[in-house]
Amino acid sequence: MLPYNKSLLIIPTYNEIDNIKKMLDTLHGLYPELSVLIIDDGSPDGTADIVKDYQKNWPTLHLIQREGKLGLGTAYIAGFRFALEKAYEYIFEMDCDFSHDPNDIPTLLEAAQTNDLIIGSRYINGIRIINWPMRRLLLSYFAGVYTRIITGMTVLDATGGFKCFKRNALESLNLDKVFSNGYSFQIELNFKVWSKGLKVKEVPIVFTERRDGESKMSGGIVFEAVFAVIKLRLRKIFGILH
Repeated sequence: MLPYNKSLLIIPTYNEIDNIKKMLDTLHGLYPELSVLIIDDGSPDGTADIVKDYQKNWPTLHLIQREGKLGLGTAYIAGFRFALEKAYEYIFEMDCDFSHDPNDIPTLLEAAQTNDLIIGSRYINGIRIINWPMRRLLLSYFAGVYTRIITGMTVLDATGGFKCFKRNALESLNLDKVFSNGYSFQIELNFKVWSKGLKVKEVPIVFTERRDGESKMSGGIVFEAVFAVIKLRLRKIFGILH
């Protein structure tokens, strides 16, 4: 029996009215013992109101509402602090748009029994991405190659956002010193956990591009990642990687 009752799934949202009901229904149906934390960045479409309705009959569904779009990284940091304060042992990151399949949660949680950070990888056993245009696919793939070259980290999918941290992995990080907030946020956390000698494992998932709602990806986010990778490598070289 996997420890769903000790697990927290963090889902950042912004204007996910097209997905939030289906996602909450799916999660509660599959994993009734799993705690879920929605972090909503002031969605004007009423995403948070839907969550509040579900909370009436779901005691382990939590909601943090923030004013305006404050970014993916700060959303997850808020979620991590909540998880550590509430003594959860396994902390997941997952998107709300079904690009990450909720049915893969047991795969990550099982691997987390013997590892510190589990990454749902789009590049294990071939490229496992559906409905991406070639330009975006190549951008993501070569971002991973670039990251491995600069950092020396062996992770194939350094930018993937479907992950499970064991509590000790999050406790090893100084959350006040996380400087990335966009695309590079995932790279930074992976690199810091890996650099501490903790066990990082990738498990294969299939990533499906969202069908409903709008993607939050932008060109500026990608350029941020390019410079963040160099910054991480230099900080490690000079012994100031916190």
